[in-house]
Amino acid sequence: MSILETAEFRIAAAVEEADADGVLTWRYQSLRRGGYDADAAARLANARGVDLHEAVELRQRGCDPTLALRILL
Repeated sequence: MSILETAEFRIAAAVEEADADGVLTWRYQSLRRGGYDADAAARLANARGVDLHEAVELRQRGCDPTLALRILL
C-alpha cells in the first residue's frame, strides 16, 4: 500500500468513525465518486450546509477541485 493509499484509508476511516447515522459516509463516498480527492471529500462531507449535488455537478462540468472548494465553502 502506498503512502497516498494509506493516507486516503485513514481519512475514510475517520469519516466512518465520526458518522453515527451513515449520512457522512454516504456524502463522502458520493463526493469521492464525483471526482474529489479524499481530503476535499472529507471536508465537503463534514460541511452539511454544502449541497452535495451542486458539489458533484461542479466537478462534472470541469471545475478544478480547489476552486470548487473555494466556491462551496
